[in-house]
Amino acid sequence: MTVAVITGAAGGIGAGLAREAARRGMQVVLADRDADALREVAAGIGAAALAVPTDVTDPASVEALAEAAYAAHGQVDLLFNNAGVLSTGFSWEIPAETWQRSLDVNVTGIINGIRAFVPRLLAADRPARIVNTASVGGFLPSPLMAPYSVTKFAAVALTECLAGELKIVKSQIAVSLLAPGPVKSGIFREPPPGVAEQFHRAMVDLLEANGLTGDEFAPLVFDAIERGEYWIIPQPEAMEPGFSNRNAVIAERRPPQFFLVEED
Repeated sequence: MTVAVITGAAGGIGAGLAREAARRGMQVVLADRDADALREVAAGIGAAALAVPTDVTDPASVEALAEAAYAAHGQVDLLFNNAGVLSTGFSWEIPAETWQRSLDVNVTGIINGIRAFVPRLLAADRPARIVNTASVGGFLPSPLMAPYSVTKFAAVALTECLAGELKIVKSQIAVSLLAPGPVKSGIFREPPPGVAEQFHRAMVDLLEANGLTGDEFAPLVFDAIERGEYWIIPQPEAMEPGFSNRNAVIAERRPPQFFLVEED
């Protein structure tokens, strides 16, 4: 693989993925709506990086990203649909526009990436891989961050649908679902509403205590890609206990249990 396109590349996981791709000899096309931070990351990488300011919620903007990537390099081998946002609060109190932003970035952003790049990848008829970023939260729902849980569950489903559809057409495009655990980034930068302050603080503390940096996280992702893995879960310790418990809860039809929520 020689050309990688990465959305949400202005910081956190995306920036780490971009630097790791370049370290492994790839040309990288970086996309993010934060143009200044994006150009700073690209400048740090050097000649291998092309910064293309992009709003993943806008189909025309993502189409322009695809056009720029192919104009610069003539091909794309690896697409990371990685951009994401997180909001906290009671689901019934979170403003409609905040709900919509989460849906637009975390779900429609992936859809726009699929619609812009998959036809080009199919036309090229050569091996490639699409990696969609969900989260451990895409398997383990959490109170007080419903928009994130809802959209990351959707990302898991969308990725599986895409993988099946590409098999139907016997494509050479492989698909992976990336489910990070705690990774240090700006995803908790949005100030919490009062009701979520304690939860927000606990999550930030957990991130600081146990989170990997984007540059520590990225090599684990690329190693999994090299192994051809569909389920890329670089921090299984953040996933397995809750996932096993959730499966048992569903199988036994028990009421769900929740992180940081006291049981009666």
